[in-house]
Amino acid sequence: MYKSIIRPILFLFQPETIHHFVFLILKIGAKIPCLPFLTKSIFVEKNSKLQRNIFGIDFPNPVGLAAGLDKEAEAFEMFAKLGFGFVEIGTLTPKAQPGNPKPRLFRLKTDNALLNRMGFNNKGVENAIKNLKKTKGKIIIGGNIGKNKITPNEKAIHDYEICFSELFPYVDYFVINVSSPNTPGLRELQEKEPLKKILNRLVELNNEHKKPKPVLLKIAPDLSNSQLDDIIEIVAETKIHGLVATNTTISREGLSYDTAYVESFGNGGISGKVLKNRATEVIKYIHKKSNKTIPIIGVGGIMSAADAIEKLQAGASLVQIYTGFIYEGPRLIKDINKAILRENL
Repeated sequence: MYKSIIRPILFLFQPETIHHFVFLILKIGAKIPCLPFLTKSIFVEKNSKLQRNIFGIDFPNPVGLAAGLDKEAEAFEMFAKLGFGFVEIGTLTPKAQPGNPKPRLFRLKTDNALLNRMGFNNKGVENAIKNLKKTKGKIIIGGNIGKNKITPNEKAIHDYEICFSELFPYVDYFVINVSSPNTPGLRELQEKEPLKKILNRLVELNNEHKKPKPVLLKIAPDLSNSQLDDIIEIVAETKIHGLVATNTTISREGLSYDTAYVESFGNGGISGKVLKNRATEVIKYIHKKSNKTIPIIGVGGIMSAADAIEKLQAGASLVQIYTGFIYEGPRLIKDINKAILRENL
């Protein structure tokens, strides 16, 4: 029904416009008596064999919503009712910022892909906290944090400190985002020395708490093997808890569209089917090169249950979807969980 009726209607509208409309529907739906329960009964695959203890957190199932969709923590409860085992909010910055000029989100329908150059648009960490305080149930929440566009790289660590400290009581784990291609200069923070400085400081802050929380790093799919080797070394040195692999790609390889057509949208990161193989390669490389010591959340190009199984077999402990959710609908979550049970993973 989603792909034959609902999606064609949604795709008649600009992506960002329909995004806000869908979120309005989700928020209204959450207040309708019995609807959340009905949604949960249809979409949630409940089975103790799906439970995972990763980073010391008990996940009800290994399928999560990737950061970028519920930036402001507005609809995480309804996403949990759709079957997600965890929801990652953000990317959040200390201060509110509008992001890049619109339009900044584009569908590449033939390739089941999206091009986005959102630019960390969000209302700031304090606004997200207000929404998180409203939660009524136990939902595993990840906090994806970044820096404001106007903050120079040499002062970026301060932005990460603010977001980490403010969000600490309200999220279950953190993801440090230095790999988005849509904030000028941000990916320079993936270089060894600046990255170590940020991570070491956040680990220091984390250890000041009686119960530290898992800290993960989100990496780009465009890193070379030598850069991935550096990442593996950095994880060991800083003692962070794992990686999220991967973010969107700046590569345009594998797209069926004319180059000039894609370039007309401007710069931005590509997500969706074309990212699948590269994201899996990164996961497999890190898993093998680290001797299976680094827990990985696998994300990138998961458009089917088989794609998710591929990520898990490559070495991911958990998976996340975003573009696959847009193109395939909420049924994909249940399909993945059923496949995990069939494969006994």
